Amino acid sequence: MTDLRQLGSTELHIGPLVLGGNVFGWTADTAASVAVLDAFVAGGGTMIDTADVYSAWAPGHVGGESETMIGDWLKSSGKRNRVQIATKVGMLPGEGGAKLAPGRIAAACDASLKRLGIETIDLYFAHQDDEDVPQEAVLEAFGRLIDAGKIRVIGASNFRAARLKSALDLATTHALPHYHVLQPEYNLVSRHNFEGELQDLCVTHNIGVVPYFGLASGFLTGKYRSCDDLGKSVRGDRVQALLSEKMGVLVAMDAIAAETGATLAQIALAWLIAQPSVTAPIASATTVVQLEDLMGAMKLTLHADQLDRLTAVGA
Repeated sequence: MTDLRQLGSTELHIGPLVLGGNVFGWTADTAASVAVLDAFVAGGGTMIDTADVYSAWAPGHVGGESETMIGDWLKSSGKRNRVQIATKVGMLPGEGGAKLAPGRIAAACDASLKRLGIETIDLYFAHQDDEDVPQEAVLEAFGRLIDAGKIRVIGASNFRAARLKSALDLATTHALPHYHVLQPEYNLVSRHNFEGELQDLCVTHNIGVVPYFGLASGFLTGKYRSCDDLGKSVRGDRVQALLSEKMGVLVAMDAIAAETGATLAQIALAWLIAQPSVTAPIASATTVVQLEDLMGAMKLTLHADQLDRLTAVGA
């Protein structure tokens, strides 16, 4: 039985790894997606993270492909009561205005609910900040959805510390919904945007953190060791700079892998799981074999000196 973690100050309790849904309907077809989703639940996973914009970047896609795939799986598997669904608004253009316009939030939520085939979204993120809309209006729009029973908890993704703090202050002053969860980019080799003021804010306000890019687009799995490896996936171009700047991290991870018997992916995720304010990192998989590797992180506890070595080398 997987030990569940309370997500910040919310009533949600989730497994220590969140399944990323960005690949569903894109690099994972129906059969692969169903297999991964089934294996995730069987292995004790609970939260699935997606977004309305997944995977609008792919040729011929318009967004909503991931939500539709997950919705079909929820219907066919009957496992809605075993998982929490997180999705997002703010990057996919459509009815109701741009980004976080109140009308857009309302329309996008209804569209996500329809694609997912569910009555309530457990965790609804502002996918990115929108400085063109007053934060009070954004929070009021989310509040209407909470009152209507369409969403349970709200979160912020890709927010700077100052903007998250001002939203929290407004919520307190005007009795509006608070962002209880943050989804930032954060991993062993990408730390400056989260560590410091933003992380301190999350600790102070008991905001649960579910970071994305926990494996740094695959770099922290160790599969990219030279420029010759960049063609191994569609994300290879994202890690080219890391080959010259962060190879020391892989060396340290290799040593810890020898000490623990864990894979590099498991070590990278276990380091995240151990960080202050982090509830569970997000990771995606296109095969059950990949997923089983990632889920090994849920049972891996690194010793303090191992965590310290990783922290030092990744700084």
